[in-house]
Amino acid sequence: MSDPHTNHGHRQMHHAVRRHARRREQREAERSIWQNLSMIGALGWLIVTPILLGILAGRWLDRTFETGIFFSGALIFVGVVAGCALAWQRIHRQ
Repeated sequence: MSDPHTNHGHRQMHHAVRRHARRREQREAERSIWQNLSMIGALGWLIVTPILLGILAGRWLDRTFETGIFFSGALIFVGVVAGCALAWQRIHRQ
């Protein structure tokens, strides 16, 4: 027959291995601080670049057609929407 002390030892070992595996999975799921900082930087540029392009194009169109800030306002809005959409896609890709 089996020794009750041996079964208890096997159970303890089994639980310890499970705990270790769970901890490893949690550590692998978390990103490092440097990965998070690089993600923030990339997201910042993904949002800012379309906005700056919208400002530049809008100012040029406003000067060309003498429309005040009509094109600048519209293209800044388009840049914000495009930048946020790009950032959203990048977040969900990671």
